[in-house]
Amino acid sequence: MRMLEADKSMATVIRFARHGTKKKPYFRMVVQDHRAPRDGRFLEHIGAYDPIKGSASITVKRERLEYWLSTGAQLSDSVKNRLKSKMKEWSAAAPKAVIADKPAKESKAKKPTKTKAKTKEA
Repeated sequence: MRMLEADKSMATVIRFARHGTKKKPYFRMVVQDHRAPRDGRFLEHIGAYDPIKGSASITVKRERLEYWLSTGAQLSDSVKNRLKSKMKEWSAAAPKAVIADKPAKESKAKKPTKTKAKTKEA
Protein backbone atom coordinates (compact mmCIF):
# COMPACT_ATOMS: atom_id res chain seq x y z
CA MET A 1 0.00 0.00 0.00
CA ARG A 2 1.41 3.36 -1.01
CA MET A 3 1.02 6.20 1.45
CA LEU A 4 2.37 9.71 1.11
CA GLU A 5 2.59 12.36 3.77
CA ALA A 6 -0.42 14.68 3.52
CA ASP A 7 0.34 18.37 3.26
CA LYS A 8 -1.97 20.44 5.48
CA SER A 9 -2.69 22.91 2.67
CA MET A 10 -3.49 20.14 0.18
CA ALA A 11 -7.08 19.87 -1.03
CA THR A 12 -7.97 16.19 -0.90
CA VAL A 13 -10.71 14.22 -2.58
CA ILE A 14 -11.98 10.68 -2.04
CA ARG A 15 -12.51 9.01 -5.40
CA PHE A 16 -12.25 5.75 -7.33
CA ALA A 17 -9.04 4.58 -9.03
CA ARG A 18 -9.71 2.05 -11.81
CA HIS A 19 -7.96 -1.31 -11.75
CA GLY A 20 -8.74 -4.68 -13.29
CA THR A 21 -8.69 -5.67 -16.92
CA LYS A 22 -10.59 -4.76 -20.05
CA LYS A 23 -14.33 -5.26 -19.50
CA LYS A 24 -13.68 -6.42 -15.91
CA PRO A 25 -13.27 -3.20 -13.95
CA TYR A 26 -12.42 -3.05 -10.27
CA PHE A 27 -12.20 0.22 -8.38
CA ARG A 28 -10.19 1.12 -5.31
CA MET A 29 -11.45 3.98 -3.15
CA VAL A 30 -8.49 6.27 -2.54
CA VAL A 31 -7.72 9.64 -0.98
CA GLN A 32 -5.85 11.88 -3.44
CA ASP A 33 -4.80 15.42 -4.03
CA HIS A 34 -7.52 16.91 -6.24
CA ARG A 35 -4.95 17.73 -8.97
CA ALA A 36 -3.66 14.14 -9.26
CA PRO A 37 -4.79 11.98 -12.20
CA ARG A 38 -7.46 9.33 -11.60
CA ASP A 39 -5.05 6.40 -11.41
CA GLY A 40 -2.08 8.43 -10.18
CA ARG A 41 -0.47 8.92 -6.79
CA PHE A 42 -2.69 8.64 -3.75
CA LEU A 43 -2.40 9.27 -0.03
CA GLU A 44 -4.31 6.26 1.27
CA HIS A 45 -6.38 3.32 0.05
CA ILE A 46 -9.60 3.20 2.13
CA GLY A 47 -11.93 0.85 0.27
CA ALA A 48 -12.92 -1.03 -2.86
CA TYR A 49 -15.87 -1.40 -5.24
CA ASP A 50 -16.56 -4.21 -7.69
CA PRO A 51 -19.30 -3.09 -10.14
CA ILE A 52 -19.65 -6.58 -11.63
CA LYS A 53 -20.86 -7.95 -8.28
CA GLY A 54 -23.19 -4.96 -7.77
CA SER A 55 -23.54 -2.16 -5.28
CA ALA A 56 -23.46 -4.55 -2.31
CA SER A 57 -19.79 -5.26 -3.03
CA ILE A 58 -18.53 -1.98 -1.55
CA THR A 59 -16.00 -2.33 1.25
CA VAL A 60 -14.93 0.72 3.22
CA LYS A 61 -12.67 1.35 6.19
CA ARG A 62 -15.22 3.42 8.09
CA GLU A 63 -12.79 4.91 10.62
CA ARG A 64 -10.46 6.13 7.89
CA LEU A 65 -13.34 7.52 5.81
CA GLU A 66 -14.63 9.47 8.81
CA TYR A 67 -11.11 10.71 9.56
CA TRP A 68 -10.56 12.03 6.05
CA LEU A 69 -14.00 13.65 5.95
CA SER A 70 -13.24 15.36 9.27
CA THR A 71 -10.00 16.78 7.83
CA GLY A 72 -11.91 18.35 4.94
CA ALA A 73 -11.67 15.78 2.16
CA GLN A 74 -14.50 15.93 -0.37
CA LEU A 75 -16.31 12.93 -1.86
CA SER A 76 -16.43 12.68 -5.64
CA ASP A 77 -19.90 12.36 -7.16
CA SER A 78 -19.47 8.68 -8.03
CA VAL A 79 -18.21 7.79 -4.54
CA LYS A 80 -21.03 9.77 -2.96
CA ASN A 81 -23.65 7.91 -5.04
CA ARG A 82 -22.17 4.49 -4.23
CA LEU A 83 -21.84 5.21 -0.50
CA LYS A 84 -25.46 6.33 0.01
CA SER A 85 -26.59 2.85 1.03
CA LYS A 86 -23.62 2.36 3.40
CA MET A 87 -24.23 5.75 5.01
CA LYS A 88 -27.88 4.86 5.59
CA GLU A 89 -26.85 1.56 7.21
CA TRP A 90 -24.39 3.34 9.49
CA SER A 91 -26.84 6.09 10.46
CA ALA A 92 -29.62 3.56 11.07
CA ALA A 93 -27.40 1.46 13.34
CA ALA A 94 -26.05 4.33 15.44
CA PRO A 95 -29.25 6.07 16.65
CA LYS A 96 -30.79 2.86 18.05
CA ALA A 97 -28.08 2.61 20.69
CA VAL A 98 -28.31 6.33 21.43
CA ILE A 99 -32.10 6.26 21.76
CA ALA A 100 -31.95 3.39 24.25
CA ASP A 101 -29.60 5.40 26.51
CA LYS A 102 -31.70 8.60 26.56
CA PRO A 103 -34.46 8.89 29.18
CA ALA A 104 -37.90 9.88 27.98
CA LYS A 105 -38.63 13.60 28.16
CA GLU A 106 -41.51 14.77 30.31
CA SER A 107 -44.16 16.59 28.39
CA LYS A 108 -45.13 19.99 29.69
CA ALA A 109 -48.79 20.89 29.85
CA LYS A 110 -49.73 23.95 27.84
CA LYS A 111 -50.77 26.97 29.82
CA PRO A 112 -54.14 28.39 28.91
CA THR A 113 -53.86 31.62 26.95
CA LYS A 114 -55.37 34.75 28.40
CA THR A 115 -57.97 36.50 26.31
CA LYS A 116 -58.90 40.07 26.80
CA ALA A 117 -62.53 40.64 27.57
CA LYS A 118 -64.25 43.03 25.25
CA THR A 119 -65.74 46.02 27.02
CA LYS A 120 -68.98 47.53 25.86
CA GLU A 121 -69.32 51.25 26.01
CA ALA A 122 -72.86 52.51 26.43
